[in-house]
Amino acid sequence: MAKAGGKSGDGGKKSLKRKAAAQEPQEATVVAGDAATENGVPPPKAAAFPPGFSISEIKNKQRRHLMFTRWKQQQRKEKLAAKKKLKKERDALGDKAPPKPVPKTIDNQRVYDETTVDPNDEEVAYDEATDEFSSYFNRQTSPKILITTSDRPHGRTVRLCEQLSTVIPDSHVYYRRGLALKKIIPQCISRDFTDLIVINEDRKIPNGLILCHLPNGPTAHFKMSSVRLRKEIKRRGKDPTEHVPEIILNNFTTRLGHSIGRMFASLFPHNPQFIGRQVATFHNQRDYIFFRFHRYIFKSEKKVGIQELGPRFTLKLRSLQKGTFDSKYGEYEWVHKPREMDTSRRKFHL
Repeated sequence: MAKAGGKSGDGGKKSLKRKAAAQEPQEATVVAGDAATENGVPPPKAAAFPPGFSISEIKNKQRRHLMFTRWKQQQRKEKLAAKKKLKKERDALGDKAPPKPVPKTIDNQRVYDETTVDPNDEEVAYDEATDEFSSYFNRQTSPKILITTSDRPHGRTVRLCEQLSTVIPDSHVYYRRGLALKKIIPQCISRDFTDLIVINEDRKIPNGLILCHLPNGPTAHFKMSSVRLRKEIKRRGKDPTEHVPEIILNNFTTRLGHSIGRMFASLFPHNPQFIGRQVATFHNQRDYIFFRFHRYIFKSEKKVGIQELGPRFTLKLRSLQKGTFDSKYGEYEWVHKPREMDTSRRKFHL
């Protein structure tokens, strides 16, 4: 037993000597590197990755992660150097510098839609003169809005209705009380309401909006998401005043989008009161309609500041129906079918 222990002790000493011998060249290279820096000669650069090098072939996980981080750092340095070089060339050329390349986005790579509206098209002008909103745009009627909810609304939905009534002038909030929409619509028409807004909810969260233009339609059904009430918006301004706001409609370019934009425009009176400096914006981007309500402030002749007043939400069109609301026998102009219509990310309908 003693002999066996002696042999194992000798083996341990030999292994220690081998480790020390292996570490000696590394220490020598470190000392040589320090001496080179002291003499003013820079140390040699780290070897670059070979062209056929693949990090995924490294089996050791820690080594693979280390090499990947080094590769990312190298890529970042090369990109930054190329950007600095390009900037120097542009500064040297001055006004003769070539224009900056436009980055490719989903919006500017949009598939062309045949129904894109041309403002000089006679057919579009005739349709606008004879559609359901012509009486509003000819200033024959003034908007009067009724806002209601689904049955048994919770606090968040009720507060959203109350805040919408402060955004849309001459709008009135009524509780549903279990009445069907088919019974509510004739009562609205008899009381000279021009539009009906119904906010639906699911699990105490507003998730849908029905906008019905009276007396002859059309009716639009939207999915509602990303709802933020006034108290939930950071750095918001004071509560809105009773001035009539301005309205901005962005990117409603197709025939369908044109109809939706005219429907939103008919909710607000014609003559905004600019003294209030309030703006309601419906911005369409990739078929999502973002609603924002702001107050703007002129800081100087060139600078303008804005304050968001709230509420804010996002709408996604689900269907457009001819006439007033009729879920059973209604005729639909357009229905969103995800499996057929959402095959391309660059195809938009509004």
